[in-house]
Amino acid sequence: MLETQVLWERYKNVVFAVLVLALLTVAAWGAYRFYSIRRAETAAGLLATAKGPADFQKVIAQYGTTPAGASAHLFLAEEQRKEKQFSEANTTLQSFVDKYPKHQLKGTARMAIAANLESLGKRDEALTAYQRLAADDPQGFTAPMALLAQIHILKEKNQIAEARRVCEVIMTQYRESLVSNEATRQLRLLKGNEPEPPAQPAQLSPATAGTPMPAASALAPAAAPPTAAPAAPPAAVPPAANTPQATASPIKR
Repeated sequence: MLETQVLWERYKNVVFAVLVLALLTVAAWGAYRFYSIRRAETAAGLLATAKGPADFQKVIAQYGTTPAGASAHLFLAEEQRKEKQFSEANTTLQSFVDKYPKHQLKGTARMAIAANLESLGKRDEALTAYQRLAADDPQGFTAPMALLAQIHILKEKNQIAEARRVCEVIMTQYRESLVSNEATRQLRLLKGNEPEPPAQPAQLSPATAGTPMPAASALAPAAAPPTAAPAAPPAAVPPAANTPQATASPIKR
């Protein structure tokens, strides 16, 4: 008991300090959580009443760190796309990707960026964006859609073999995906539209290598000769008379 009283007298101030610090930490965390919840609710309410790009930009500026602020980026980009402001929409979407790298809609934002590049006529950049999206997150739900979006670009660039390879990748790796049937249909169309190989020139023997080719008329098969009409049967000759034939008299001068 004496040793306990001595230890208490010696360390009671430290114990009280630790308890007070723990209580203050819990109180601060609770206050921050309450503030964050209230702020998120306010941002959500403001986002729900937003009507146009200016309202979405206000949510982004005031509540950019809230879930509503993240959603406001996507709504603003959609409004800009409707107004044919594809470059501005891509700027907004890229800001979303940079600020929220762990957001579950990050892949959707990257798909929208590639689609906007297509609308701007930048097919090569759009194709690269789709390829990077499929390679960076092959297990994501946007990967098969990114692969499918590459097919029509490859067809426009007349890269039929590469388009067929993409279809086969979708059918092999994402056979359970909703886009698998579309990939099968596209592959069938690609096989049906495959150009025929050019005809190979005839091989000439060394003996005829220097001989000029005959004209087309000479190569044509000769016409069959006309068939002659059957000859009429000979007339029947009457039998010779039994009387002796008269001897012709000599011609006198």
